[in-house]
Amino acid sequence: MAPDRPEFYRPVPTEDGSLTLVHPVFGEAYSSRHGAWMQASELYLKLTQTQLHPSPRVLEIGFGLGMNFRAALESCVRRGVYLEYLSYEGFPVSREVLEWVEVPLSDPVQAIWNGVLINWPTHPQRPLFLGGSWGSLEVRYENVTKAVYPTNWASAIYLDPFSPAVNPEPWKPAVLHQLYTSSQPGAYLATYSVAGRFRRDLHTAGFAVKKVPGVGKKEWTVGRRV
Repeated sequence: MAPDRPEFYRPVPTEDGSLTLVHPVFGEAYSSRHGAWMQASELYLKLTQTQLHPSPRVLEIGFGLGMNFRAALESCVRRGVYLEYLSYEGFPVSREVLEWVEVPLSDPVQAIWNGVLINWPTHPQRPLFLGGSWGSLEVRYENVTKAVYPTNWASAIYLDPFSPAVNPEPWKPAVLHQLYTSSQPGAYLATYSVAGRFRRDLHTAGFAVKKVPGVGKKEWTVGRRV
């Protein structure tokens, strides 16, 4: 697990008023300093078209502080659609750290998030699974280079680990190939990184790749399985 007490993490208020944290080992913030909630909504939710899908299946690399899950859940609950969310996290934070990073949520979504916090394991050895009429959340605490991924499953892929400079494993060609085989035809992948080698490897894995204007950050990357 990552360091388990909030005092190990440096809080960073972001430009949209939401909070992110700087990881004490990697030295990087979990979210964009231009806006943690903005990044979850504008990059991961909208660029993968999760907010339009009638029954989204999201595969995420890097659950982190749960910001992307909360944004997807808020969208799906508001629209009344069923969300299936599968996340892989190699460095899970403690429940206390998760509780520290709050965002304004609707009452139904806050109740679901409270259930995530209540069931968050103290020492992750088994996957977290939570489900209900709203959908399901599964968090697998695994090394992404060794994990077992579903096949032809995801309508959207949120690639949101720490950067290739400090956490290179999730960006490796073998993992990107696994993400391709895990996605449905037409599925979108979104990430904040525009590193040239990564984009070439993503294309080699089978995705159609393009850079798009970012918010705060100059550009983001979107891939699509064709």
